[in-house]
Amino acid sequence: MSEELRKLEKEVKKTKRLASEQAMELHDLIEDRLPEAYGELMGIAQATYDACKAWDEANRKLIAAQSEAA
Repeated sequence: MSEELRKLEKEVKKTKRLASEQAMELHDLIEDRLPEAYGELMGIAQATYDACKAWDEANRKLIAAQSEAA
């Protein structure tokens, strides 16, 4: 496996972990702190969206690189 593919795989794993952590924060807000903490909802939701988008972009780059290598 090429060094580029290894780097991309590492980036996908990292961004997936960060997206999962952010999703847990959103889940905790919904389950434990709403409606009182509704003021936090938009910020946490945006951060979760951004983290998931970063994972999606990294994953797409990995898939494209894997296709080129095949």
